[in-house]
Amino acid sequence: MRMDSVITTQARVIGALVLRETRTAFGDTQLGYLWAIVNPALSTLVLVFIFSSVGRSPAFGTSFALFFATGILPFQTYSKLSSSLMAAINSSRGLLSYPLVNEVDILISKYILIVLTYLMIVVLFFSIIIIGDDAPLPVHIEQCAMGFGALTLLGLGAGTSNAVLFRLWPTWKQLESIISKPLFFLSGIFYVPSDFPTHIVKLLSWNPVLHGVEWFREGYYSNYNSVVLSKSYLLTCALVLLLFGFLGERLYRKKSF
Repeated sequence: MRMDSVITTQARVIGALVLRETRTAFGDTQLGYLWAIVNPALSTLVLVFIFSSVGRSPAFGTSFALFFATGILPFQTYSKLSSSLMAAINSSRGLLSYPLVNEVDILISKYILIVLTYLMIVVLFFSIIIIGDDAPLPVHIEQCAMGFGALTLLGLGAGTSNAVLFRLWPTWKQLESIISKPLFFLSGIFYVPSDFPTHIVKLLSWNPVLHGVEWFREGYYSNYNSVVLSKSYLLTCALVLLLFGFLGERLYRKKSF
């Protein structure tokens, strides 16, 4: 079979899986998908309102809503990928009975759906802030896109690695939940790393998610100069996790035959 034919076939399989996953997760109506976009956006707005109402000022800039959004939305995208992909194979095991469908197809289709959903959430939420809070437009939107994209690759790598570990050791799901909880406080959502002493910044810099958030913020703000951002470190972590996840999945699949 020619290579282009193989690629076309797999693309069609993944496309069909994305449509199936969309119907399964959101139903057959457009309202279901719309609610999946609006619900996280509303939840984030509630958090913004709570923190703003108690007089919390932004760590950077003049809009707390904007500063919070540039941290929480990229983080939520990574977190959703990492946790959802972990159970994606087990929850779609029945699809593996079809000859053309394999584990990687399931993971990629889930990744595409989540990224598209959160991309819509990002666009909707920032539109609300720009219109309602008179917040500025992103200065370097391509840098925001690259930071967001790098975090989605990190989430794909983490989610795929979690899926492999979960299949080998089911208890990993509970352990991963415990391990990942501190990331919410270690990823710069509420603060700017430069506000902390050097030794704290060095500890925080081990967290690759923080680098993705900082990359996004550098792209959004005109005068945001991160003291911690290392794009190469973030991309290296994403690559290592992707290699571990997909190679581990391949080895596990061979072992299962």
